[in-house]
Amino acid sequence: MPEVLGAVALFLSVVWLLQLPAFCASEPASLPLTSGTWAVTFHPLASALECVHTPTGTRAVGRISFSVHRAGSTASWRIEQARDSIRGRLSLVDPANDVQGYVTIIADGNRLSLSVLPRPRQFYEGELRFAPALDFGARALACRTRVPEQSPVVQMASGAADSSLNDSVFDPERDLILRFAGQHVSVGTQVAESGGAPTFQIEQTAEGRKGEPPAITLEILPDYYRTRYVPDYRLIDRQRCPSPPTGWMSWNTYFDTAGEEENLAEARIAARYLKPFGLEIWSIESWQENSPKLPVSNFYNLTLRASQTKFPHGMKWLADQIRSLGFKPGIWTVPFGTGDASFYQAHREWFLHDSEGQPMQNWCGRYVLDLSQPDVLRHMEETHHTMSSDWGYEFFKIDGMSGAGASYSAHFYERPEVRAAFNRPCEDPYRGAIEALRRGIGPDRILLACQGHYTGPEVASADAARLGSDIVSANEPPHWENYLSQARMTLAQLFVNNLIWYNDPDTLMVGEAAPLSVARVAATVVALPGQLTFFGDKLAKLPPERMRLLQQVLPVADVHPLDLVPVPDLKPVWDLKVRRPFGNWDVVSVFNWGEQARDFPLSLSALGLSEDRQYVLWEFWNRRLLGIYRGGTTLHVEARSNLLLTVHELLPRPQFMSTDRHVAQGTVELGDLAWNPERDELACDLKLVGDDPLTVFFHVPAGYAFRTANATGASVENATGTGSVLSVTLRRTPSGRAKLLLSFNRQAGKPH
Repeated sequence: MPEVLGAVALFLSVVWLLQLPAFCASEPASLPLTSGTWAVTFHPLASALECVHTPTGTRAVGRISFSVHRAGSTASWRIEQARDSIRGRLSLVDPANDVQGYVTIIADGNRLSLSVLPRPRQFYEGELRFAPALDFGARALACRTRVPEQSPVVQMASGAADSSLNDSVFDPERDLILRFAGQHVSVGTQVAESGGAPTFQIEQTAEGRKGEPPAITLEILPDYYRTRYVPDYRLIDRQRCPSPPTGWMSWNTYFDTAGEEENLAEARIAARYLKPFGLEIWSIESWQENSPKLPVSNFYNLTLRASQTKFPHGMKWLADQIRSLGFKPGIWTVPFGTGDASFYQAHREWFLHDSEGQPMQNWCGRYVLDLSQPDVLRHMEETHHTMSSDWGYEFFKIDGMSGAGASYSAHFYERPEVRAAFNRPCEDPYRGAIEALRRGIGPDRILLACQGHYTGPEVASADAARLGSDIVSANEPPHWENYLSQARMTLAQLFVNNLIWYNDPDTLMVGEAAPLSVARVAATVVALPGQLTFFGDKLAKLPPERMRLLQQVLPVADVHPLDLVPVPDLKPVWDLKVRRPFGNWDVVSVFNWGEQARDFPLSLSALGLSEDRQYVLWEFWNRRLLGIYRGGTTLHVEARSNLLLTVHELLPRPQFMSTDRHVAQGTVELGDLAWNPERDELACDLKLVGDDPLTVFFHVPAGYAFRTANATGASVENATGTGSVLSVTLRRTPSGRAKLLLSFNRQAGKPH
């Protein structure tokens, strides 16, 4: 099969890379070509270049070749050491043993260029090819750093997935990119079975034309995120927060009215219907004194007194009740200001005043704290320590941090008139406050910066960050424009998700105020990129198909970005590439953001897939086989809706397509697949939620007929074949893994 042959080729190239040092040590004449940041050595017997970027230790080693096109045919010219005294180039030698040109090698800073230089009066067309292999770090991944503006696709991945669109390799631990350029670039990832560092096989080619010689480049981009986007770049603390948090919070449906009674009533429903699927956190909003309604600036944010009408038993009692239902308790705080006049009068020296002595105010409070003062930072630290250690809250949504303007702290504390009002000179007061808040909640608590911005100091302390505006506005259910904004903010900041923190696109709202097609769009936008996932609907009012949507996004799939740049446009195609030891597939959402139905041309090459192979397309929402396609197809997508597909390369035997369990379609619930060609059996390992039926869909090609379905660890409730689609439904109690074994009859003469 093609994927097997590709894996074998990659394995052999990796073996060659590992053996090259010993091989080159025995050859008579290796030639150093250039120095500076790149040390390049030519090994003539292997026709190989060894390229070492000395500041980072990056080492790419591979064969270099050139083929010339003349008189309708193609011939290979040898690449040899230069036959003259000029350094920094190699000779192109034709079959008659004449030098017809050179491969020049130029190191310009972190950029290494390889190009063809013909001799005068030599006009030829040809292809320069360099195929290096490299190790780049234990957590390195293939990615894309140049995204054509016209491309309709945004890429993400679960596992070490590859794409023909990728052009770089990224080491997140060193914040280091190695980027490749040429007319054609491919980056292949070989994952060690032992779990060791991946190895990458690169192929770069460039076609030359008369007057335009071919050229390819390798370029190191040090401090990629740190210098371009994230000054405080650091990786997520996965010991504290190993996966994107999931939970429920009241704001977007109850607004300021939810108290302990409403929260616990909702939590009891969630414990039954959502906790078994992976819901973890129950977060409390608007608990402070004087918080019956907006604006937040009137809330008494700086004391630990809860509203007696909404929370008569107090916040510690409520945290204990939440924990007894199996959830981690979370709490919302606004620590930068208050609407409490009595607190202001008692601590007047803690607050900022304008040139006329009047208290400054913003979204956080009618009285805003002076963060330059040690006593203020101490108060912030101590109050949050109390909420964490004494009350027992484990998740902190700290609001008022950033936003679109001066009403929020990141902007407010940078304004000249505010800095002039500080009690003492303070270079970075906002950073000091973030650090105090982290000290207060402690090293083992989850901090959601609302809204955090990756250009600021929140990155050093936060585990997650809100991205944009609330999904609701004016105390109303979400409108279509709110959902569009949620999608835009997701794309604009997708490139930092699951690297520096987990993105929070705001709550997933699937209530009946929105058509089912819009609710499905929202579920895909939040879940497919692997973001922090919180719910906000009144759960008792959700019909079963809407509750099912919430279940189908839990737990959050482990997804990282492949396109390591901000995406400024509302791309219509979101492609999650899945790689597991037992197979590769794509989960693709095709969105129609418009007001009219449209026919959408989907090119498989635009997904980074081969135009020469056949693929099986399955649609999740309607549980239907779209067909088998080569090259691409045209999809009809209704207005304000999406098609959610799986794309599998067609195999000549029965194969897995999808399940009805999770929008990522196998990424979460599928543990293993194995085909036994001698017995014509397909074995599947699946994770089931207790008493929740799971249906798995398979493609059965012509020449095979379904025979039996047996399971261990679960019961087979149904196994039905319709055309080339086989669906099998399993159930087990309690939650756990099950093994499904499918057997088939094969026509005589059908290949294995």
